[in-house]
Amino acid sequence: MSRLQDKYALITGGTSGIGLETARQFLAEGATVAITGRSESALAAAGLELGDSVLLLQSDAGDIAGQRALAERIAQQWPRLDVLYANAGDVTHRPLQDWDEAAYDRLMGINLKGPFFLVQSLLPLLANPSSVILCGSVSAHIGLPQSSAYAASKAGLLSLARTLSGELWSRGIRVNGLSPGPTETPALGKLGLPPQQEEALRGQIKDLVPIGRMGTPWELAMAAVFLASDESSFVVGTELQVDGGVGNL
Repeated sequence: MSRLQDKYALITGGTSGIGLETARQFLAEGATVAITGRSESALAAAGLELGDSVLLLQSDAGDIAGQRALAERIAQQWPRLDVLYANAGDVTHRPLQDWDEAAYDRLMGINLKGPFFLVQSLLPLLANPSSVILCGSVSAHIGLPQSSAYAASKAGLLSLARTLSGELWSRGIRVNGLSPGPTETPALGKLGLPPQQEEALRGQIKDLVPIGRMGTPWELAMAAVFLASDESSFVVGTELQVDGGVGNL
């Protein structure tokens, strides 16, 4: 397949789950791919899975100076950037009374502030045409308990997909949101819950989905392939929900 042939694509948060699978599918479609991750060991493990052609870049999505450094490293390696998939995210969920300012600022830095300044930093490198994909969430559309800060950050990111498209379309830069619903990824295991509670949470999450199952990273990755490809050249400033109907049924 060659839907992304000759395209240079950067995926943030590409060491596991949706990001890793998207990197795999971008490669299969002919793209030259770079992924970021905070953990050096996780990056190395992803590199073993994806192959030597993938550019591995250690980066913290919430570090604003780091976003500028990341853009500089990409500019040193590549002649341009055709696709940016801002996928890195903090998925922390907790009751309102359990949030403190430091945790709130950390989540917003990773999920909203970081992507904003990454796009800004990459502007000189983004090609005409190019595609920017911002990872939203169906949580931005529903009143899921304990998702307050997370959902607010994703709602902000989805707003950016519209406003930045309005600002950047004349430069050939399309910005769209890609919003997963409940998806089978390692993120659930990072909540620190005992096995029994984690399994109960999985059941509760599945109950949210009208079609009765969680999504897979592959399903989200193929949606990202579409938004990255020229097939979506008329898709601008919108949101693609891949959520099993959670946000609309």
